[in-house]
Amino acid sequence: MSGHSKWATIKRKKGANDAKRGALFTKLIREITVAARQGGGNIDSNFRLRTAVDKAKEGNMPQDNIVRAIKKGTGELEGVNYEECILEGYGPGGTALLIQIVTDNKNRTISEIRHILTKNSGNMGEAGCVAWIFNKRGQINFNKSTVSEDALMEAAIEAGADDLVNGEDLWELYVDPLHLDEIKKKIETKGLKAASSDITMVPKTTVNLNDKDGEKMLKLMEALDDNDDVQNVYSNFDISQEVMNKIENSRN
Repeated sequence: MSGHSKWATIKRKKGANDAKRGALFTKLIREITVAARQGGGNIDSNFRLRTAVDKAKEGNMPQDNIVRAIKKGTGELEGVNYEECILEGYGPGGTALLIQIVTDNKNRTISEIRHILTKNSGNMGEAGCVAWIFNKRGQINFNKSTVSEDALMEAAIEAGADDLVNGEDLWELYVDPLHLDEIKKKIETKGLKAASSDITMVPKTTVNLNDKDGEKMLKLMEALDDNDDVQNVYSNFDISQEVMNKIENSRN
């Protein structure tokens, strides 16, 4: 497992305290607002909005917060004008980074991200320097505890999915991003409930990190994740379970 999937697994294991939940709500509200502004406030016809709302519900965000965020996006309520862009750079061990930001002050956020990278053995790159390493993919996750590999494989092939990956605690199904919602619905008609789904960036190649660079990489990912303006971070790092164990032991 590498990059975004690895980091998502680590965050699930760490759990979420109240402070982290507040930060998550901030990010989700921005995503809902931007999605509604770009594609309208109807979740049935706006897949990006529906995905953001699903994430908000998974995080136990109050319904009133969700409704207000949608209305701010559609202009029914006054709200902040957010801008989104992708920053590119490098992390420890020569890893590639794609950093998706949503901000009301682009110059401030870029300065903050550059500082975070510099402080954590990384550096900002020019536009296009690492984007070529990644492919945009649709990702649908299923809990291993409730969905069998054989049943999912059969449904996935029939629905037109591309690849099934054995994640640490999830089955990760990768599909054409243009048909993500369609494929998800087809699979769920078979009684296989998805845990989550999203558009992600999957690296074509990965960089294996030792315990020293792995520790630096995790600190960098944590620092980026703690920034309210950062929505997603995609990377091509890979950390073996053996190295992860060394890192965890050193932190204890």
